[in-house]
Amino acid sequence: MPFFRPFARRTALALVLALSTSLAAAAQTASECNVRVTLLQVNDVYQFIPVERGTEGGLARVSTLRKQIMKESPNTLFLMAGDTISPSVESITYKGAQMIDAWNTIGLDYATFGNHEFDFGPDVLRQRIAESKFRWLGANVVDAKTGKIFADTPAFEIREIGGVKVGLFGITLPETKTTSSPGPEVEFRGACETARQLIPQIRAAGAHAIVALTHLSLAEDKQLARCAEGIDIIIGGHEHTLLQSSSGGVPIFKMTADAREMGRIDLNINPKTGEVESIDWRIIPVNASTPDDPQFAAVMTKYASRLKELAALVGHTDVTLDVRSAANRTEETNVADFVADAFRKAAGTDVALVNGGSLRADTIISAGEISLRDVLSILPFTNELAKIEVTGATLLQALEHGVSRSGPGAEPGRFPQVSGLRFSFDTTLLPGVRVKEVSVNGQPLDPKKTYTLVTSKYVAEGGDQYAMFKGVRRLPMDKLIDSEVLRKAIASAKSIAPRTDGRVRRLDTPAAEQPCKAATASPSK
Repeated sequence: MPFFRPFARRTALALVLALSTSLAAAAQTASECNVRVTLLQVNDVYQFIPVERGTEGGLARVSTLRKQIMKESPNTLFLMAGDTISPSVESITYKGAQMIDAWNTIGLDYATFGNHEFDFGPDVLRQRIAESKFRWLGANVVDAKTGKIFADTPAFEIREIGGVKVGLFGITLPETKTTSSPGPEVEFRGACETARQLIPQIRAAGAHAIVALTHLSLAEDKQLARCAEGIDIIIGGHEHTLLQSSSGGVPIFKMTADAREMGRIDLNINPKTGEVESIDWRIIPVNASTPDDPQFAAVMTKYASRLKELAALVGHTDVTLDVRSAANRTEETNVADFVADAFRKAAGTDVALVNGGSLRADTIISAGEISLRDVLSILPFTNELAKIEVTGATLLQALEHGVSRSGPGAEPGRFPQVSGLRFSFDTTLLPGVRVKEVSVNGQPLDPKKTYTLVTSKYVAEGGDQYAMFKGVRRLPMDKLIDSEVLRKAIASAKSIAPRTDGRVRRLDTPAAEQPCKAATASPSK
């Protein structure tokens, strides 16, 4: 999804102008008695240090901005819309404890569970919750044994601020059940079902305004806004894309990842009527123009030794490396090709398949030196590789699955990045018949032939819904960790210069919004 499309900018601006203009008369007459509640928003923040070679993000800068805003607007709540425990370079070692330290230092008020909060399992998340000085919210995340909300977190919170009451509840992506590691005893219930049950309770508790803090796809946020009457605003995350939208009259806001900017949303609430009479918002860049909060230095000092280790040089690149999440989930990239080639060479297989969602740095790494941090930011999960044996028919099924959710506005983590094979696909066709051509090492795919394939153990065991790999024959090989394979591949070359070669080719126009059509040719030819 393109970064903040001009259309999206115009639509978002029109939304704000409509909200402000249509309520202008009421706001003017009640302005003296209205209470302004400011919501500060970030989401998908995986590291506390700045990103983009230090030019953007950084929670020490966020802390400074928060303090500045609170001086001007003391009725402020700081919200984080999910995904911070994992994945990151530091979380390989600390399993998210470093992020809890950072949020505690800044003064976060509320966070909802993102799908990656469960990457280390439910017990680690319970430990992180116990360490948190802020409140976690996840009303649809339930302990299957007790029926209670996970880790005894509240179904909702009522926060009285400036004389008005703000109700907050959290909703987490239901597919977390299969895309992360919550364990068999954690359930993720439907967003609409959960919200419909909660909203009357929140209103009954006296809430003037209701904030849904969500970690859902935009489509799911829009559905939530329509199906659960009574939500005043949705503060969301998950896409890593700057998005402002509206559904059923409910504004929806999402920031990009790693605190590259912070959202400020002002709710102007009439305490007599309990109505949100108007909403104002703006996006605040987080960059080097904002000084670090000196109070945050304690966090930097605590993790200084690890930060120094991560600065160690691994190699050099002559070209920029495209590790943007949106790109690696939708198309062939030079980094994905390099990673897949490195896996195939290390495992000695016919082909390699890498799920695009496992490439996590979400940035462009400029030409020049490559550090250990760069390597681990690309592959932060420390996944073990698996060597398996599959038929051509199973391989085709895997490719079809990998592009089954591709299309306008979609960035599925299952998107297949490959080595040793070439394929094309058409997202205007129905899922299951989108792949049009497949060749393995220059030869057409033979559905009956057996091929060796290397992928992550996660995918080989059915992760990202690659269920077709479950039960296939596992082949013996030395233990290989994905990031270590990548590190060695970079270090073994004087300098790398990966380029795409057309091994993954999309036949339709990516920007086109076209209806599905029937397949007219065999996908294996």
